[in-house]
Amino acid sequence: MDLNIPLYVFLFFALFIFFSSFFTVKQQTAAIIERFGRYQSIRHSGLQLKIPIVDKIAGKINLKIQQLDVIIETKTKENVFVKMKVSVQFKVIQDKVYEAFYKLEYPHDQITSYVFDVVRAEVPKLKLDDVFERKDDIAIAVKRELNEAMTTYGYDIINTLITDIDPDIQVKNAMNRINAADREKSAAEYEAEAGRIRIVAKAKAEAESKRLQGQGIADQRREIARGLVESVDVLNKVGINSQEASALIVVTQHYDTLQAIGADANSNLILLPNSPQAGSDMLNNMVASFTASNQVGEAMKRAKVSEKKSTPKPPIFPESHESEHGEL
Repeated sequence: MDLNIPLYVFLFFALFIFFSSFFTVKQQTAAIIERFGRYQSIRHSGLQLKIPIVDKIAGKINLKIQQLDVIIETKTKENVFVKMKVSVQFKVIQDKVYEAFYKLEYPHDQITSYVFDVVRAEVPKLKLDDVFERKDDIAIAVKRELNEAMTTYGYDIINTLITDIDPDIQVKNAMNRINAADREKSAAEYEAEAGRIRIVAKAKAEAESKRLQGQGIADQRREIARGLVESVDVLNKVGINSQEASALIVVTQHYDTLQAIGADANSNLILLPNSPQAGSDMLNNMVASFTASNQVGEAMKRAKVSEKKSTPKPPIFPESHESEHGEL
């Protein structure tokens, strides 16, 4: 019975040695093997073999693309403090796993330091509005600086993105007020322009309306005059002279107007005078006005003719003897 105990121990030790000789490495991962504390080899994904007790796995490195978010507080050219979030996407170069494992212990801290250095060197050169407009330029500068520094340590910077720019709350409120004021100004300018267009359009419409109205009145009066001429011609043909015809037309229009006013029950218009003699008086007044106007015109013509006659003519000098008979 005592002889079986060493056998079990030997079997157990043999199984332990056997199983500890094999290990697996996951996809997109690299394992660093050391032998007695000295670098031995790099093993990639799959089933791997090592010498038990002699070899050991010193560590594993992730070969996937990783992302590190860095929050930085800095100030702009006009001393406005802003918080910026810079996302750095990086990975370990597969051929430089040794450098990534042995040369750099804390890669995240190293990357963060370089991001701080570049951003705090670039942003103070820019105004706040320029920071928003040129954030891609800042990201490119960060990537360029990181690539130059981290390639030595076996890291490749895939991309750098500035995902957030957050100014101080008071500055943000001021910017919102400025934007609101600009929008109100633009709205007021558009409203003023729209009002001006409406006024111009209304004025043009009114002018066109007045023109058409005047044209209509002119056409109406022209037709009335033509009708009066035709009426007088008709009355002259039946033996009524022009004065009697005019009186008849005036009286007829006067009573037609009275009839039209009386036909409207809701009208409160009063025509003065409205006696039967009103038409005759109106005609007499018109005839007297025309006669006086004709007299004044004739007097002005006679005055012009007498003025021309009284103006002395320039003297006529006789021609010289030499011009009459020619040169002797």
